[in-house]
Formats: sequence, structure tokens, C-alpha cells
Amino acid sequence: MRYAKKGRLLVMIASLVTLPVMADQDRHYQAVIEQAKELADAPYESSEDDLPDALREIDYDTYRQIRFDPSNAYWRDDGPFSVQLFHSGFLFETPVQINVIEGDNVAPLPFSTDDFSYDGEASALLDYDLSGSGHAGFRLHYPLNSDDYADEFAVFLGASYFRLVGRDQVYGLSTRGLAIDTASSDGEEFPAFREFWLHKPDADADQVELLALMDSPSLSGAYRFVIQPGKNTQVEVEAELFARDDIAKLGVAPLTSMFTYGEASRERPDDYRPQVHDSDGLLIQTGAGEWIWRPLTNPGNVRISSFIDDNPQGFGLMQRERDFSRYLDTEAQYHRRPSQWVAPLEDWGEGHVELVEIPTPDETNDNIVAYWVAEKPLEAGDSRHLHYLTHTLNSQPESHPLGRVVRTRHGRAEVPGQTEEPNAGERQFMVDFQGGALDDITADQPVELDISLQQGEETLPQVTALPNDGWRASFRLPASDQPSDIRLRLILEGKSVSETWNYVWYPDD
Repeated sequence: MRYAKKGRLLVMIASLVTLPVMADQDRHYQAVIEQAKELADAPYESSEDDLPDALREIDYDTYRQIRFDPSNAYWRDDGPFSVQLFHSGFLFETPVQINVIEGDNVAPLPFSTDDFSYDGEASALLDYDLSGSGHAGFRLHYPLNSDDYADEFAVFLGASYFRLVGRDQVYGLSTRGLAIDTASSDGEEFPAFREFWLHKPDADADQVELLALMDSPSLSGAYRFVIQPGKNTQVEVEAELFARDDIAKLGVAPLTSMFTYGEASRERPDDYRPQVHDSDGLLIQTGAGEWIWRPLTNPGNVRISSFIDDNPQGFGLMQRERDFSRYLDTEAQYHRRPSQWVAPLEDWGEGHVELVEIPTPDETNDNIVAYWVAEKPLEAGDSRHLHYLTHTLNSQPESHPLGRVVRTRHGRAEVPGQTEEPNAGERQFMVDFQGGALDDITADQPVELDISLQQGEETLPQVTALPNDGWRASFRLPASDQPSDIRLRLILEGKSVSETWNYVWYPDD
């Protein structure tokens, strides 16, 4: 007997505030925690791959021809929320178990080919027995942009990946449950959600609660996601982790994105588009309240940057360029890709935000990762509790009061037409700030530049009021074959009026 396709699926979290969890929901979460504990106490067993060969061997185009029929969406008749499912196959060779919780009843969501249409080349798959294929994941729908259509606003598909969009946004960067040993010499481990439980919400609910069981060679974990779709779709994440083995680097709340080239890129393809990226910078609010902006790059070699901190207040990968003219891409619509912010809901202690930038030849590869790494490692037999909020946004976090970087440019410092080149090899940098506290500062006020380099010394540092709005910080770097780690901010009467711009210049890049 198939589960009735009625109802909807969301539960509680109100703007940046955690809400109490109902007793029965907590009971189900505790049951998943017990499963995670039992898994961690036993040797790791990889999920069996018993998909039909026909599904394993299909290509991307054929996989896209397998479509869930929206008329079969679960719970679509009981309210604004509905659930659609993904077919296994192609890269998604390990099905996940999906269950539905309704009151005291917990029932599996069985796989059926009747839920899908198999078009084009995919129609040949119906010649095979697909009854044991299972689901690769699911997506959640809600009338996000209008009352007449249930938009897709969250997707859980592949390993521990999930993606979110808010109102008038399109999918860009991804979120993960965990990142383990990213960019390490031993290779990265990808934990995976093996089973999900979807709480069926009340008829008047505007949020959903999902539970998930994670497993990997190094650890197991129980997750609770409380999701609220809206202008900025947000998720409260709570997890209990149990380590089987020592973990050298545990990345918490990882965000994965793409940066191919942007305004400060020296090398770019022969492309009509001025910029191509899902995110253009890493923003951090430190435990001391400092706001740090690091523009992203597409490096020649893998680069790892660490921002040491104690109890950070948040971090995120941002897409600050929101104007279509900055991309000119009507298909990818990079100007509508969301930023995403992570805010701890409990103290994270000492550690660092880590940024990994990986070379990529084009936009088909995610090459940017950012996450939190606690100073205290997770060792075999240890457990760890996680609790944080993550949400999409178009602008800046509401708590950001300072001027923000809107433009980073650099180029040769030589003077055109000059026969002798006393400035040969020097690099000229321009960093423009706008908004926030700068809106109340007139051009005649004594704004100053606070700049520092980890090694070496800048020349010609100065601050200039821009003709229309904002301020420009400029300086030069002398010729050098060594990287330069630069920090600068604007100050007025000894107080910061802008975020801190942090950039590492590699002369050989």
C-alpha cells in the first residue's frame, strides 16, 4: 500500500530565533541519535550498490529525462507544501531511505515508477525491473514567489549536500552537513545522509522539520533541520556526531560555491560575460565584532586560508554583485544567485574559518569551500553537538552596520607613455567602499586609511571620496616575488567606518 500523497511538510523556526520542539518530534530525533550511536560503535559498512546496470550507466542527459510528475507530489492537496522525489541513477547510485512521520506513525515512502515520467532515451529503462531502484533524494515546494505556484525552495540530493533558495532567487551555492579533511593530502571524505524522516506538519504550519541519519568511515551523526521558506529561506541545524576514528579536520557548516572569474581576475577566458561566479567573497563577523571581507579568486594552485577566531558570530559566502549588467547571462542568472550566511546558536570556542580555493577551467566545477574548524579535534570515541542557523540573503546580514567593499581592482602601476619605468613591477590597488556608516559621512570629513601587510610595506596609501557615493582606498605594492597578505579599513576619529578588506596578492598568479 502506497503512502497517501497528501499534506505538507515543514516545522518551526522564526526569524533567527530557535523555537521549542514538540515532545513527539524530540522523541523521534532521540531515536535517530540512538541509531547514530549504534552505527559509530560498529565497523563502517558502505551502502550496497544494487542498482540495475541500466541506471548506473546512463549519462547526464538521459538522467534529466527522468522527471517526477508534479501531479504525484506528496501532500500537495493538504496545504501549500509538497514533496517531489529524485530517481536514483547516473551519479546517484546509492538510494536513500525516506520516511514520513505523521503523529505516532512512521512509514517508509516506497519507490514507484508511477511517480515518474521516462522521456526520450530514458523510456528504454522501463524495459528493466526498477522496483528496487529507490530514491536519490527529494525537494520541497512552497508558493514562494506567488500564491498560484509551488516553487522549489530546498533540495537534499547527493552525499550530505542540500541547496536553498529564497524569494526571487535561483540555485547557486550548496550547503553540506559536514566536510571532512577537505583539501588534505590524504583526500577528502564525503559523509552521506543515508536515511531521512519527514515530519508531516499541521495544516496551518509554515515550516518543516526533517531528520537525517549520516554515516561515513570516520563518524556517524543524527541531524535535525527546521526549515522556513521566505524572502531569506532559513534552516536551523542541530546535530549529534559520534566519531569512529580520529578526524584531522572537521569542517562544520560547510558552504560550497563556484568562482571562475570576476572584476579583479587577471586571467579570463574569451567570453562575452564580464563575470562568472556563484559567490564573489567570504564575509566573516569575528567574535570581537570585526567584519572581514575576502574577495574570492580562481587560483593557479589550491590555496587554503585560515581566519583564526574565538566564538565567531557568523560567516558566509556572498554574491554582492546583484546587477544583471555585471554578468550579462540570461540563462545562468548569476545576479540572482543567493548569498548564504551561517550563525552559531551556541558558542563554537576557539578555531578558525577556513577558505579553500581550487583552480577550475570553467563554471562547471564547484571550486570554493568555506567552513568552521574547531581547535579541539574530534577523536575516536568522542561526540560533538552542533547547533547553528543558515539562511539565504540578497544583501548583507542585518547586523552589518559598516561600509562594505563594492569593488576590488588592481593593475600595473606604470605610467602610460613614460620611457623610463621607475615603477616597473609595482602593482596599483583600488578598493571602493559604500553604504552603512559611510552614508552619513560627507566628503569633507577626515576619513583615514588603516592598512597593514604581514611582510613588506605599501607605498602611496590614500583615501579619496568618490564622485557619486562612497570612498576609495588606494595603494601600491613594490615589485616582489613573495605573496603579500594585506588588510585595510577606513577609520574616522579612530573608529572603524568600514569592514576590513583582506587580500593575498600572489605575484606569480
